[in-house]
Amino acid sequence: MKGLVTICARGGSKGIPGKNIKIINNKPLIAYSVEMAERLRKHYDLDIFLSTDSDEIKSIVLDLKLPSVNLSYERPEFLASDNAGKLDAIIDVTNYAEKLMKCSYDFVADLDVTSPLRTVEDLTTAIKTLFNDHNALNLFSVSRANRNPYFNMVEKRSDGYYGLCKEGTFLTRQSAPTVYELNASFYIFKKNFSTGIIKP
Repeated sequence: MKGLVTICARGGSKGIPGKNIKIINNKPLIAYSVEMAERLRKHYDLDIFLSTDSDEIKSIVLDLKLPSVNLSYERPEFLASDNAGKLDAIIDVTNYAEKLMKCSYDFVADLDVTSPLRTVEDLTTAIKTLFNDHNALNLFSVSRANRNPYFNMVEKRSDGYYGLCKEGTFLTRQSAPTVYELNASFYIFKKNFSTGIIKP
């Protein structure tokens, strides 16, 4: 299978300025995702594309001296704002990569820069799991949620009062259905994912 790894790292983070290039254990945070993508290339035929609007981030990735990482894509300004969705950024770099490389990818794996603890086993297992299920179109990493919408999460209703996010008669956290939250470590999409992330 032919795959694309996208590494999305815009420069304008407001919560933690410069978070994608903060030094963690003596190397910039983004290095962990770039190096993981390189390890994944030993298992799959992959192209790796950086999606950034920042010359500084691009320069830091260039300094890692991993020529397999394509740095030619420039993320447009409208996809680098606080309101821009990540999926739109992945779609845009995917379309660019397919045109540049003259290919159609079987899957796209996005590695979030802020999740440096994933392993290559996590990724290979996820890709195999996705492709072993013909009905599944995408797969993403999750963690068991600390809060549960059936038990201890409330939201404002149209009448101004607050109630549980999801209705139920669960009196203990243990009896409520198990819920999960996306932890952003990775997102993997097949080429026929319904949003058109990859053209069929």
